[in-house]
Amino acid sequence: MPRLNDQVRDLLQEYADLINITGGDAFRARAYEKAARAVGAHPEDLADLDVRGLQQIPGVGRSTAEKIAEYLGSGTIAALDALRAEIPPGVREMTAVPGVGPKRALALHRDLGIASVDELAAAVRADRLSDLAGFGERSGEKILHGIELMRQSGGRTLLDTATELAEQLVEALSAVPGCTRCAYAGSLRRMRETVGDIDVLATAADSAPLMAALTELPYVAEVIGSGPTKTSVRTTEGIQVDLRVVPEEDWGAALVYFTGSKAHNIKLRTRAVRAGLKLSEYGLFEVDDEPDGAEGRGDNGGKGDERSRAGRAGKGSRQGARDGAKVVSATEEEVYAALGLPWIPPPLREDRGEIEAALNGELPDLIRESDLRGDLHTHTDLTDGLATLTEMVDTAAARGYSYYAVTDHAPDLVMQRMTDEKMLAQRAELRRLADRHRKLRLLHGTELNIGPDGGVDWPPEFLAGFDVCVASVHSHFTLDRAAQTRRLIRACENPYVHVIGHLTTRRIGRRGPIDVDLDAVFAAAARTGTAIEINSSPQRLDLRDEDVLRAKRHGVRFAIDSDAHATGQLGYPRFGIGTAQRGWLTVEDVVNAWTWQRLKHFLRKDAVAKQ
Repeated sequence: MPRLNDQVRDLLQEYADLINITGGDAFRARAYEKAARAVGAHPEDLADLDVRGLQQIPGVGRSTAEKIAEYLGSGTIAALDALRAEIPPGVREMTAVPGVGPKRALALHRDLGIASVDELAAAVRADRLSDLAGFGERSGEKILHGIELMRQSGGRTLLDTATELAEQLVEALSAVPGCTRCAYAGSLRRMRETVGDIDVLATAADSAPLMAALTELPYVAEVIGSGPTKTSVRTTEGIQVDLRVVPEEDWGAALVYFTGSKAHNIKLRTRAVRAGLKLSEYGLFEVDDEPDGAEGRGDNGGKGDERSRAGRAGKGSRQGARDGAKVVSATEEEVYAALGLPWIPPPLREDRGEIEAALNGELPDLIRESDLRGDLHTHTDLTDGLATLTEMVDTAAARGYSYYAVTDHAPDLVMQRMTDEKMLAQRAELRRLADRHRKLRLLHGTELNIGPDGGVDWPPEFLAGFDVCVASVHSHFTLDRAAQTRRLIRACENPYVHVIGHLTTRRIGRRGPIDVDLDAVFAAAARTGTAIEINSSPQRLDLRDEDVLRAKRHGVRFAIDSDAHATGQLGYPRFGIGTAQRGWLTVEDVVNAWTWQRLKHFLRKDAVAKQ
């Protein structure tokens, strides 16, 4: 079962959604959204808190605390049940369709009687939306695209959720007597932005205790199948986990094989065949004269051919020896070296030229999380954050940063109720905190809103007072390609904009990217000395890794930021680093991996642009 805090978070978010759907007060709905995030991020179990204790959680007021206490006592929230009775469940599901949202979902239900995503798709195809107020000529096309986007993400898990579960699994299985190695593999090890299922690899002389331990974990809801070499389960959250146990001596070959990707593995096997060898999950082998067919042998995305392995269950590397003597299998490094290659980091294993780069000695020295010296995009409770300025600063200092920027929202994002006076007061408070952590340089910044014409909040004389300005698109997502491109290029050309935040505005599985000429924006960013952000929020991971590669070719610099709205989210850069590695980035490419002296020069944008 999900932990109590997560259950309450989901209920409060549902309540906020229903307030929006029913046309309730938008500020009230936003307060419950903020409370939901606060409860989800709270480290202590809510079961131990009364109403007064609940109110100590930032963002939780008395009314919200009373509703939480009601749920803790009775298992229900009367106000939530009342709103649920007004709206069919399918209508709330429609709000998750990119391009629909609460107001449109309500209009579709009220005016057309549409009560599910399937009914919505049918209505679009029947052209029933064309006469409905607020739905333009291309609305139906965009809604169908949004439904497709939502369905494509179905069954896939965001990187933070998958990582947390995988680390719990590895910790639990590593503690089983007889387990000598344990790690997760698959697309999660390659740091893909979403994960279909979780692959765990372990070594032991006897696999039975490990298989039993997996099936007995408290968050396992179903055993899909179990045998001596592989056990598959489904967790209470619906995530499939595949555990494979191999002999210790085959660890390296198995880790290469089950990490993937499919395309990378095919390249490795092809290279092995050309050298007169055969590569499998059991090792790298010499081959006899008879045809092997290694290149065509099954590989479903790095998971291997389950049918062929089923017949070999329990035989391990002994079966593979029939094809000839084993060359290597113990470590990944040995497997790659035997193929004439240096070890290739998992995030690069996508057949994007990494084999060729390895052969030419041109693999990048990838940036690591420990290389980051600061964070240039964070929020506090002055706008939509959950923690105070002091709490965020203290947490940043504990991470060992050299510099840290606070960038609360600017006034054009009206829901945040920002004013000049509030921002200046925060600046004064930040200055007073300057001596609190002597090794941490505090930067006062803001996240500006890029308007439809490319303009930003505040005049130049006010912007000049900030140490760093991030500028992001928060509205007008449906502008055409030319207009979106113009607005972002103009933002890059603003001498006070240092970083473009979450450039494509996407939310994974919930909102697609804006339509924009990325190459034109990347060229403008490189020309003007404007960094492009890799937003590390697992819900965004914006830019995508493919776009990072494109931007790098233009000479763009990057900022890997947390966009943290709570202290726990300051750890998000681990996910942004994964995206950066998949985009082949090095320390040289990332401005917040630079020393303060070098970053300070970069923030003098006029000087950088003239170089």
